[in-house]
Amino acid sequence: MNTQRLRTGLEEMGIAADALVLERFEAFHAILDEYNARMDLTAVLDEDERVDRHDLDSAAPLRHGLFAPGAKVIDVGTGAGFPGMPLLILRPDLKMTFLDALQKRISFLEDALKRLGLSAVTLHARAEDAARMPEHREAYDAAVSRAVANAATLQELTLPFVKQGGLSVAWKGPGVQEEMTGAKRAAFVLGGTVRGILPAPVPRRDDWAHVLLVTDKTGKTPKAYPRKAGTPGKKPLGVG
Repeated sequence: MNTQRLRTGLEEMGIAADALVLERFEAFHAILDEYNARMDLTAVLDEDERVDRHDLDSAAPLRHGLFAPGAKVIDVGTGAGFPGMPLLILRPDLKMTFLDALQKRISFLEDALKRLGLSAVTLHARAEDAARMPEHREAYDAAVSRAVANAATLQELTLPFVKQGGLSVAWKGPGVQEEMTGAKRAAFVLGGTVRGILPAPVPRRDDWAHVLLVTDKTGKTPKAYPRKAGTPGKKPLGVG
């Protein structure tokens, strides 16, 4: 792992990282490589690109101060642990829940958490099903997702987890502007209000133009949502 690249990138983003933080990132990369040799966790194999695309990109909300100390956060569709793991490594005070529909990813994350000496909850379920569980519905200060999906779809997959006064943070590219009308309509139906788009530049990657779509939870999500598994992706709310 290119630790110097990570340290420099975090410094440029105004995010503090001590020796323990850097050691944990290095250890996580090693564990990811170990598991990636026998299962498909990430296609990003170049270490410099992994630092930029996974670690620094995942850390973007911290430069905007979006999470209060001790905030309860759920990473929806975490995959190989992004953005949740970098956020937890940088902010171990966060009460993080990793949600994914594939058990093999959850097993990987449970082992990684144990070996890194970090504490978090793991949940093997579809987001649409988990959001109907009483212990998870409207129980979080924030829901985050780097899933590749329409912005309106991401609203339905994240907002049902968020309590009033909390927020949803979705990683998007420059094309998000084309999805904003649908995202705002979906948020309104789900008890949310789109706050806006925050810049999320990654050092040395000016061409990426990554942004964060931030939605405040201003009301309660109606019991009808989220719809059954698969529907939010096939028929996004507020689109068409």
